Amino acid sequence: TVFENRFMHVEEMRRMNADMKIEGHSVIISGPAKLQGAEVAATDLRAAAALILAGLVADGYTQVTELKYLDRGYNNFHGKLQSLGADVERVDDSKIDVKNLASLF
Repeated sequence: TVFENRFMHVEEMRRMNADMKIEGHSVIISGPAKLQGAEVAATDLRAAAALILAGLVADGYTQVTELKYLDRGYNNFHGKLQSLGADVERVDDSKIDVKNLASLF
C-alpha cells in the first residue's frame, strides 16, 4: 500500500522536467527525461533526499527548501554528499543549493 501523501513530491519533480503522473496508487514515470535545475520544496523526508539527488544530475542549479524534514531523518546529509565530491551548500536552516555533478567527470 502506498499512502497518498507519498506522492506530494511529484509536482516538485515536474518542476525539474520529470515526466511523472499519478494514476490511482501509482506514479507513472516516462523517460528518459533530462532534469532541469529549479527551486523546489521538500514535502517530507524522502522527498527532500530525492530532490537533492535529482538536483545532482539536473542541468543547472537546484535549490531545495523546507529542509526541516531532511534534518529529522538524515544527519549532515549535505556534508556526506560533499565528502563524495558533490557541489552542495547548506545556505541556512531552510535551504540547500545543489549544482550538477557533471563537473566531477
